[in-house]
Amino acid sequence: MDIAQNWLIDNQQMLIDFSIKLLVALAIVIIGKFIANMVRKGVVKVMRHKGMDDAIISFISSLLYGMLFFIVIVAAISHLGFNTTSLVAIVGAAGLAIGLALQGSLSNFASGVLLIVFKPFKSGDFIEVSGVTGIVEKILIFSTELRTGDNKTVIIPNGSITSGTITNYSTKPTRRIDLIIGVSYDADLAKTKALLHKVVSADERVLKDQAITVGVSELADSSVNFVVRPWVKSSDYWPTYFDLLEKIKTELDNEGIEIPFPQLSVHMNKEEKNES
Repeated sequence: MDIAQNWLIDNQQMLIDFSIKLLVALAIVIIGKFIANMVRKGVVKVMRHKGMDDAIISFISSLLYGMLFFIVIVAAISHLGFNTTSLVAIVGAAGLAIGLALQGSLSNFASGVLLIVFKPFKSGDFIEVSGVTGIVEKILIFSTELRTGDNKTVIIPNGSITSGTITNYSTKPTRRIDLIIGVSYDADLAKTKALLHKVVSADERVLKDQAITVGVSELADSSVNFVVRPWVKSSDYWPTYFDLLEKIKTELDNEGIEIPFPQLSVHMNKEEKNES
């Protein structure tokens, strides 16, 4: 008992100093945790104001909070007098190893954040990316889901999307239809041009406030090619495209204007041999 009392008397000042350090370390943890939580709430508020996806908001805010709280813990341990260099080195090495192992996933995640922040497309847009054309159904953290015209679901990694060309057909309210119509060299060009313009102008979906271009674009091997370029609403593009082709073919046939097609003529010569 005397030994314990003597030890307490001899180390009283040291215990007091350590107790003070421990209280300060606890205060650092409590205050640091409060500040980290306030920072997280502020970041969440800003990201929601920007219209970012809830999954991205949750992931980034949690990651930020974890990093800040780790700094707080390191500061508290350091205040107690412990060497935190080894701890930071171990955590850094572990983070590097995890980053190398998941570099593909991290790249897709970073690309997902970029897609949501800069919004080159949104759900419901008709786009073409990575050689796939379809309607955007979901923009997820690591991938984007498209629905193709034949009702297939295609999942594309976000990294492949941001590293390639993105064509968004839904961003503009109007689109131009580009048709190439070939007619025979024997056709009356003025009559053909007037007929094409008439057929296109008669379609109610063709925008009347935009100029309709009809003109000869090429003197090809077997045909004179006209370009026909009306403007329509983006939502009317494909229905109008198909209908105009059908109507143009019908009207050209009615007017006796030939649409040439590849033909192969075979000539056979019969040689007669006189027998002597």
